[in-house]
Amino acid sequence: MKSGIIIIDKEKGFTSFDVIAKLRGILHTKKLGHTGTLDPDATGVLPVCIGKATKVCDLLTDRSKTYETVMLLGQATDTQDISGTILHKAPVTVTEDAVRDAIASMVGKQLQTPPMYSAKKVDGRKLYELAREGVEVYREPSAIEVFSIEVLWMDLPRVSMRISCSKGTYIRTICNDIGEKLGCYGCMEALRRTRVGEFDLEGAYSLEEVEEMMRQGTVEDHIFSIDTLFSEYEEVHALPEATRILENGNPLLFRETDRIAIGDMVRMYHPDGRFAGVYQKGATSYKIRKNFLE
Repeated sequence: MKSGIIIIDKEKGFTSFDVIAKLRGILHTKKLGHTGTLDPDATGVLPVCIGKATKVCDLLTDRSKTYETVMLLGQATDTQDISGTILHKAPVTVTEDAVRDAIASMVGKQLQTPPMYSAKKVDGRKLYELAREGVEVYREPSAIEVFSIEVLWMDLPRVSMRISCSKGTYIRTICNDIGEKLGCYGCMEALRRTRVGEFDLEGAYSLEEVEEMMRQGTVEDHIFSIDTLFSEYEEVHALPEATRILENGNPLLFRETDRIAIGDMVRMYHPDGRFAGVYQKGATSYKIRKNFLE
């Protein structure tokens, strides 16, 4: 199995770790890593790194994300979504204009307090484990940014939104906070992630589809190469006489490559065309920063 990124369209009921466990059996490989947890009730884009691509799991986790969600106004729950225990209820008498104003106020940079029912760790323990024990602890607010929120449809007490945001943003908390702003409470009823960085649903596959591709021997045709993640860097190729230098991970002099790049970081390729890694440009040479050479 070649190294790279396969995009899974996670179905409802599976945890992100369930997906990894099932893929290990389907792909017959152990070296897998997912890039950003999706709640069991959520669906959508879950990039999974294979082989040497596990080195870029953190990089993918840091990418911006887009979600489509349904917010239910009129109630607040302990999990901030529809699966939790109802804590408060209120009639929804707000106008659509008021809802749109509250939604618009959530766009921008802000501090967001992670919900207790989340996988975030405090003192080595996951918050949801503490929450299940009835323990609530202080959570340090995290800096996030909501780039945009588009209202897809509104049929109060439900509102469907498309939200583009930075890493670490909890859509459940946005729904909860909008409800608080409106004074009628709110929680998340449904969530589907439609994009992570450059990857979207168009290139995503269900576990069943991946299993079928394995049977047909075509699964590698649907694995994105690692260098896809570094497309913003200029492409540089080592010359044939520098093959051994490249394979040993040593710095490459500019004259041992086909060009002097404009930017500081480059995608370096083996003379045979394979992606070798990310290199940083110095005064007279390129030095390796991440090695991906198979």
